[in-house]
Amino acid sequence: MIHVKKSDGRSEKARLTRGRILDAAGELFVRDGYGATALQDIATKAGCAVQTIYYSFGNKQTVLKELVDRTIAGDDEPVATLDRPWFREALAAETAQEQLRRHISGTRAVLERVAPIMKMLAAAASTDPAIGDLWPDQQEDPRLTVQTAAATGLLSKPGAHAGVTVEHAADILFGLLSPELYLLLVDERHWTPADWEKWTLQTVLPQLCES
Repeated sequence: MIHVKKSDGRSEKARLTRGRILDAAGELFVRDGYGATALQDIATKAGCAVQTIYYSFGNKQTVLKELVDRTIAGDDEPVATLDRPWFREALAAETAQEQLRRHISGTRAVLERVAPIMKMLAAAASTDPAIGDLWPDQQEDPRLTVQTAAATGLLSKPGAHAGVTVEHAADILFGLLSPELYLLLVDERHWTPADWEKWTLQTVLPQLCES
């Protein structure tokens, strides 16, 4: 007879606790600022002991890093953007126009999650130089890597402009789909995310696709 070892639920409980801690940290960091938020504040809001945060994350900087990484991804699964379903589905589109629509729609979902923490992260980095070390310098911006992959796929499909290079297409996507421009239009100029998506698609389509 084969005996199956049953889970005692501790791993799931730890995962849920980490999730509550990150949810609490995100709300407090955005509302009060990173510098003004103490680990005890996060623990109180998350309903756990501060020692639990130290055990799970080590320090407040790591809480911030994992919060940012989870917010960009949309969950806590270790899956890169290039392997995310929304990105793979966009690449699978049969035409350049359809890929662009799917890509901008998927990017909008990411930016809607990320936008609330962008200003907080910039302010935190300006007061705590060590925060910049949480994401070591890379030869290429990860966003540019994503947009280059998107541009490569797009230009290989029917409907793409024949004279556009991958580098130029990637630069256009990198600039127009940036969190900075999204924040400028949505946060400062009070566009809706739907307005941003519609305008971005209308702006990019004639540059990268045949009419």
